[in-house]
Amino acid sequence: MVRHSILILGGTTEARQIAERLMAMNRFRLELSLAGRTRQPAEQPVPVRVGGFGGAEGLAGYLAAGKVDLLIDATHPYAARISANAAKASSISGVSLVALRRPGWERQAGDRWTEVESVEQAVAALGSTPRRAFLALGRQELLPFEAAPQHVYLVRSVDPVEPPLDLPQVTYLMARGPFREADERTLLQESGIEVIVCKDSGGGASYGKIAAARDLGLEVVMIRRPFLPDVVAFETVDALADHVAQAFPQERGE
Repeated sequence: MVRHSILILGGTTEARQIAERLMAMNRFRLELSLAGRTRQPAEQPVPVRVGGFGGAEGLAGYLAAGKVDLLIDATHPYAARISANAAKASSISGVSLVALRRPGWERQAGDRWTEVESVEQAVAALGSTPRRAFLALGRQELLPFEAAPQHVYLVRSVDPVEPPLDLPQVTYLMARGPFREADERTLLQESGIEVIVCKDSGGGASYGKIAAARDLGLEVVMIRRPFLPDVVAFETVDALADHVAQAFPQERGE
């Protein structure tokens, strides 16, 4: 039986779902690569490697050494560097690349979004007047908020924030999504939150806070998505998995 080799660049729920779909076809050799930013990642249905490749050239070498037939970019919408390296590695190695591009959230009536380009702009958007802010960001992106110690912060992350931020008023909450709208509303109300800072991650797992903020009339400082390379892309796991199945049809007699 011919088994085509596929490397999935992951870290998202969709990456696991893609791995599950392709594994069920029973005709691929699959490996899922994680960047290693989460200390205790969720269990995966296929073999996993953790850590970087050494840039685009290193990834291209890995693809060649592993005789990989297809590279799938199912990283977070804000993993711009990884996506750029994947596109360049595909060009260097000649290995085909497809990507999952999760659609962003659409502004609805009642949403109070202030859209910014970076974490630093998000800090500035909080203003000089003290506010109670909920930071729903990765722990590696929190340092710029030390420049605005006048605010009271609630920080939610999957892993502990170490070292703790040098801020006089900050509370840490460790949790892994998905987060229900009702629970998010309760958290925002009980914590007295006045503004949320987050990314336009898209999908349903973290949308609860957006819906809850709309219901409560809270401002959301939304960090816009970065530029991603123009590659063959799909918006859903099903569409991407169907494409892979058609690109690598089952051999007769299997």
